[in-house]
Amino acid sequence: MRRAGLTIASLALSLGAAAAQGVDRFPPLRPETMSPAQKSAADAILSGPRKSLDGPFNAWLRSPELGDRLQKVGEYLRFNSSLPRDLNEFAILITGQHWSSGYEWFAHYPLAIKAGLKPEIAADLKAGRRPAGMSADEALIYDFSTQLHRDRQVSDRVYKGVVDRFGEQGAMDLIAVNGYYDLVCMTLNVARVQPPAGSEQTLAPPAIPAD
Repeated sequence: MRRAGLTIASLALSLGAAAAQGVDRFPPLRPETMSPAQKSAADAILSGPRKSLDGPFNAWLRSPELGDRLQKVGEYLRFNSSLPRDLNEFAILITGQHWSSGYEWFAHYPLAIKAGLKPEIAADLKAGRRPAGMSADEALIYDFSTQLHRDRQVSDRVYKGVVDRFGEQGAMDLIAVNGYYDLVCMTLNVARVQPPAGSEQTLAPPAIPAD
């Protein structure tokens, strides 16, 4: 079983390296160079619903216990959150736009549209505008997530609106999806993971600070 898992991991890593253009930090790991803990973490990710080591996972394997714990949190937040899928993906796009994470936008834009988010709303968000034509639920997600990123707090009105609509679990899941994808975007930016060349749905990367 381990041998089969590493074969899959080798293939996924190769595909991930091809998709992530311009990576010059955290080079893709090869199965034969992985520690037992890294192999175990990689196989846990590949045996889950993602089936891929693209995105932040190659970098997270540098700290395999941390990476394994994080991917389990991410699995809940992406696939099992109490929030409706379209609103959850909207929150992820808000976080990706906040961090100017081109790979995150590239990866989740099609998921958000498939889940039901209107392209016009995504386009406004991408341009840095408050989206026009949002539903009441979308406005709650936008206001909560934007305040949390921008102000590091949430107003009483917005908090009450989220709790009244989605319950305390929904409020906590919304906090968590913003926070988890903060870490994802931080990782992608530091690792300089970019979408494939020529991708239309992406964002300009943030400037790299001068030393």
